[in-house]
Order: sequence, then structure tokens, then C-alpha cells
Amino acid sequence: MTQFSRRAFLGWAAMAGLAGTLGCSGNRSKPGKPSLANAKVVVLGGGFAGATAARYLTLLDPSLKVTLIERNSYYLPCPGSNEFITSLPGHKRPKELRFDYKAIKATGVQSVTGEAKGVDIRNRAVLLADGSTVPYDRLIVAPGIDFRWDAIPGYDEEASLIAPHAWQAGPQTSLLRRQLRAMRNGDVVMIVVPQNPYRCPPGPYERASLMAHFLKRHMPRSKVLILDAKTQFSKQALFMQGWKELYPGMVEWISAEKEGRIERVDVHKRTVHTDFGRHRANVLNVIPPQKAGKLAQIAGLVDDSGWCPVDPRSFESTLAPGVHVVGDACIATPMPKSAFAANAQAKVCAAAVVDLLSEREPGPPALINHCYSLLSPEYAISVTGVYEYSPGDKTLVATSTGETPPHGDREREAAMAHSWQALFMKEVFG
Repeated sequence: MTQFSRRAFLGWAAMAGLAGTLGCSGNRSKPGKPSLANAKVVVLGGGFAGATAARYLTLLDPSLKVTLIERNSYYLPCPGSNEFITSLPGHKRPKELRFDYKAIKATGVQSVTGEAKGVDIRNRAVLLADGSTVPYDRLIVAPGIDFRWDAIPGYDEEASLIAPHAWQAGPQTSLLRRQLRAMRNGDVVMIVVPQNPYRCPPGPYERASLMAHFLKRHMPRSKVLILDAKTQFSKQALFMQGWKELYPGMVEWISAEKEGRIERVDVHKRTVHTDFGRHRANVLNVIPPQKAGKLAQIAGLVDDSGWCPVDPRSFESTLAPGVHVVGDACIATPMPKSAFAANAQAKVCAAAVVDLLSEREPGPPALINHCYSLLSPEYAISVTGVYEYSPGDKTLVATSTGETPPHGDREREAAMAHSWQALFMKEVFG
């Protein structure tokens, strides 16, 4: 693993934002460039991927007619939700975590609050719940995730009202917060973690860390149990080191290698049954297996994996011409499903859409992902990956990776994590 310097990271971050543009910059100066004044681009979904795509389309070519369709008038992001659940000092309340689309509209994007019910691929139109249609020349779909409610016997959407997943910000995060605060000293909170791929791979382990931080202050005899469907996880060595330093004996990780497959969940008894035993908790947080958001399924953009295959040069769907998929829903292996990755993908996609509408071939992209994880308010770790397009097998490959060194400055990393979160939200939502 190559250690990634801060200076290199900042340089690559700038390149990632412009990767698609730089890849074909030579073509942009050619005479006879087609006018984009009448081109219509519709973006479905106003999360990290969708909001970024809409903003960057207008930045790259202000003459485009860009429409952002989102069923809510605001967005509740998942980054920051673990701090809210565990009541960290200075944590933001749900209302403070909301982001509207005023700044995006100010760039010239038309924002429509409405629910998309389908996509007419042949006639290139989005079908809305109110019966209206929105035509497009290119469509960018950012539907996020949905849950595989049939994946774990005993756990479905109704069961999540008792044992919350809290993997989508909103009522679920508030429910888990209330349950955590109602624990008694000596109680156990258990987090059930799914097999890959899922949204935010290190997220469950950050949550376990911050829960341990809360319990250490208020219920020091309590503990956090992680029941994992995997045999290894993101930043594992760094998390294990942090748990040993900060919360000795309070966080226990049990892998699938030890317990086997999760057979069923009994949310009323707060019990999880596995191949080799069962575990009971006072607070049960079940994160179910995931798939692409519902709209991607309705539009026929998913394959047998439940996710959306794309051409990583432009993130155009391999199943539907003229439709692009970015963010958590798309298959962009080896990139993880993270907010930062979604942002980088959306920038590349926006540049590629401008190229394709101008009858130019998109250039080979370069993308970056950077992820911080808090283990306490003053202790954080991070990982970085750089990804480039491989023409030979037409996929993305990781060309450089790095993470916080074993004896790195964790307090400095925490300060950078808090600053990054504020700056990143501003960069996406304005």
C-alpha cells in the first residue's frame, strides 16, 4: 500500500473534479462545436451525486437546460448522522443537517420537487407521479440505495421500527439515538453488519466507536457487539488499534468466520441467530443488505446483482442508452459506495455528458475517494484511493491507495475530518 501525502491528495482531488473535462480538453478547441443551447439534461435525485451533477453541468456549459428532480425539498445526508446518534459534543440536530437546493437553483438549474414514477427510455422522458412528463436528451439517475428486506428472515421494514437500521438519515437515526440514550449501565448494543457491497463500508465501525465513546462517559459497564457478515472490513487494523487504545474491552467484533451465516433475527427479543449460536442485545441495530434505489429498478437499470452496470468512462448505463447512473447505485468497482466517490463520479459524468451532447468522445477519467472515520471527537483515521480507467478491460483500477499511518496524529485527523465535512457539504450544496 502506497502512503499518500496530503499535498498529493489535494492535487489529485483537484484533478478528480475535472477528470472528464481534462480528458478531452484537446477536442474542446476544435472549430464547429455544436450548440448545446437546446439540449435538455435531467438529473433524478438530489443527494451527493445528483446535486453535484446538476451543479457541474451548468458550470461546464451554462447554455444547457438542466432540471433537477427530487421528491423532497431538502436533503438529509448520512455523513454526520453517527455523531447525532451518539450525541457528540457540538453535534448537529436534524434541522441543521438539512440542505435545500437554493444555491443550486441560483446557478441556473431548474429544481422540481416531485416524485419520479418511471422512465420512458424510448421516448426519452421522465414520468412524474402527478402525471406530467419531463423530456430529456441525456438523463442522469442518482437513486441511492434501497434495502433487501427479504435477505434476513425476521427483519423487514416493519421490524426496522423496533430494531432500526439508521442507514438512511431521518426518523431511523432519531429512533436509534433515543434507544441508545435509554440504555442502562451494563446493557449491550449490537450492530449487525451486512456483506459487501453496501453504502459507506467503514460506517458501521465508526458508529460502534462513537457508541463506545458515549457509553464510556455515561454507562461504562456497557459494551458494543459487532456481528459481521464479513471476515474483514475497511480500515480494520486502524479501527482495532483505536478500540484497544480508547475503549479496551468495550467493543467486540465477531466475524462470519467465527459465527457463520446469520440465520434469522427476532427483533422483539433483540436476538440474532447464527449458524453456530445466538446473541442477544438491549439495543439492536440491524443494517440489512442493500441494492440500487427503487427508481433504478423500475427503469430497468439494474442487473442480477441488484446494482447498475455502467461504462466508467461516462457512467452511461450499459442497459439503457442515453441514461447515466452515478453514486451508490452504480457498479464502479473498486471504488467504494461513499459520498466522496459519488461526488467524484458525478463530476466525471457531467463532463462526459457535455462531450457526448457535443458529439465528442469522453476522455479517460481519473477519480478519487477520501474517507474519514471518527473514533472519538478527537481521534480519527482516513483512507484514500485513486482510480483510473483501464482501456484493456474497460474498468476502473486503483492506481494508488493510502491510509493514516499506525502512529499518525489522530487528533489532527479529527480536526481535518470536521473541517472536511463542512467544506464538502458546501461544495456539493453550495
